[in-house]
Amino acid sequence: MALCGGVGAMALPSELIVHIFSFLSDRDKLRASTVCSRWRECLFYPALWTELKLRIGGGCNGGGSSSEETPKLDFLMRKFGSFVRELQLELAPVEGYLSPLSSDPSSARMDQPDSDPQLSERWRDAMATYLEQVLCVFSSIRNNRNLRKLSMYGDTCVLQQEGLLDRSNLHQIHQGDKKINEIQQLFMELLSNGRQLRWLSCSFMLGLVTPCSVASLSNPSAETLQHLSLLDHQLGPLISPSELDRLSNLHSLAVDFADLTSELCGLLASPHRTPLHRLSLLLNGAALEFKPLEGTATEDDWKALIRASANLRVYIMALEVDSSELLRVLKPSLPLERLHLDSYSTLVTDATLELISQQYNKTLTHFLLLRDDPDFPDLNVNRNEDPLVLLSWRCTQLAVLVIHGYTVWSHNLVAISRLRGSSLRVLTVSEESIDFDPDQSVGVEGDPVHNLVKEVSLGLGRVWHPCLDSSLVLSEPTQHFHRELQAFSAGM
Repeated sequence: MALCGGVGAMALPSELIVHIFSFLSDRDKLRASTVCSRWRECLFYPALWTELKLRIGGGCNGGGSSSEETPKLDFLMRKFGSFVRELQLELAPVEGYLSPLSSDPSSARMDQPDSDPQLSERWRDAMATYLEQVLCVFSSIRNNRNLRKLSMYGDTCVLQQEGLLDRSNLHQIHQGDKKINEIQQLFMELLSNGRQLRWLSCSFMLGLVTPCSVASLSNPSAETLQHLSLLDHQLGPLISPSELDRLSNLHSLAVDFADLTSELCGLLASPHRTPLHRLSLLLNGAALEFKPLEGTATEDDWKALIRASANLRVYIMALEVDSSELLRVLKPSLPLERLHLDSYSTLVTDATLELISQQYNKTLTHFLLLRDDPDFPDLNVNRNEDPLVLLSWRCTQLAVLVIHGYTVWSHNLVAISRLRGSSLRVLTVSEESIDFDPDQSVGVEGDPVHNLVKEVSLGLGRVWHPCLDSSLVLSEPTQHFHRELQAFSAGM
């Protein structure tokens, strides 16, 4: 509609301006709010902020430090926290800190904050900022009775020792213990006040979730909750069977693998519950010493669960888990759809891949095999019987294959592309992982890399190139798991 004469955009009715602004991103809305008071009034209309997605930095992505972003977070939460319907918050890892899995094999162990004065000061600043931001969020949403979706991912390396998050050094932070207790109380207050919570996801939020948290969930929210994700590096389970029993309408669940006991699995198989559709499990090898696999779901438990939930699909991420432990975990009846094996130095054997390709040939769609180590071992003794080729042949539903840290021979990569064709939507192989067998190159003219790219592209039916930057393949694993399980569970 053309505007007549001297009539400009300021003459538009507020309802129309609000509708136009609804197409902007959160960042662009905030920028537009600085133009004039009229726009600011329209941009802070509650209907524009029913969904809020925030990622607080840590020096990442070229942004400022976490402490510099706290005022922005405080402003947004004060404005919209009381009525927002969907809140997604990521507290990005603090720059310079080690994650549970990074490029250093010793990173499963973080030095004590006292070991380096400079590190000690940075550690305290990072921890204090973390506590401040989490308090800011929950102080603002504590009384929000209409919150439907809460998804939070925290920094897994703010306080980490021996591969496990720990609260033993919080006394070094000014009022650290008091603030953690306040955060826990605010979280339970939010759960008790909610009336229609459908999605609750808390991944590695240090000190937020306790074994008593879910018990605070109101009865109305216990009826409406469809997705629950409770992941942390704590020693004990974060949900008891009695608390899970209240959540009878869950469609998807994400927990630590060691917490999926026979009792919990039996409860999920109850005929009085809504069938479970998605189950995401994190198996952390660094925690197995403290959280052993004894008592976890047996083959019979999985069979019973499948009888009750015929459409169930499972996503497993295994971090630094050796093949002997994997063989204990990968039960034949487990309906495995996605498997992500990630490590520094732990090797996956060809026998393990053989087992995976045989047991899950009808269900496996995503397979990620990543290893961050300067050595690139060969998965097989005979280069012409590559277990990855056999897996691609047997797993007829395979759509995503990602490989780094193991040698993949070029002729086997061509075979994989031809076996799966266009049904293999994602084939990501780092350039470092690809090797060329001289015996297979006899009689082949031209550059071997160019020939490989050509042959794989023909096999897939689209243009393909190896991944030149391994950092694009090796993401922070717990953050990757958090994001993938969100998509996995939302795609029910």
